[in-house]
Amino acid sequence: MAKKGNEKKGAKTFKTKCSQCHTVEEGGAHKQGPNLYGFFGRQSGEAENYSYSSANKKSGITWAEDTLFDYLENPKKYIKGTKMVFAGIKKPAERTDLIAYLKKSCSA
Repeated sequence: MAKKGNEKKGAKTFKTKCSQCHTVEEGGAHKQGPNLYGFFGRQSGEAENYSYSSANKKSGITWAEDTLFDYLENPKKYIKGTKMVFAGIKKPAERTDLIAYLKKSCSA
């Protein structure tokens, strides 16, 4: 992941592809997927009061730009057994933009 993402484009991607299942604000509600605030640097499956699949909890993944970049391409392939039903984002630039947005909006 060499290039820096565009947060504005990433916000649009989040709104159209992620916001049905996730929130990003501090103290935000869990939906079908967990609230994402503070997930950078945290191990997969650790958001408080969210019921993760055992595959997600046991994956041992620590969320960073590189792991998220790979995960977002094909979540079911990256964590076999995840209950995340999202098919993934194939375009690298779109994933990079989304990660730039998440990094800004999900951090303290």
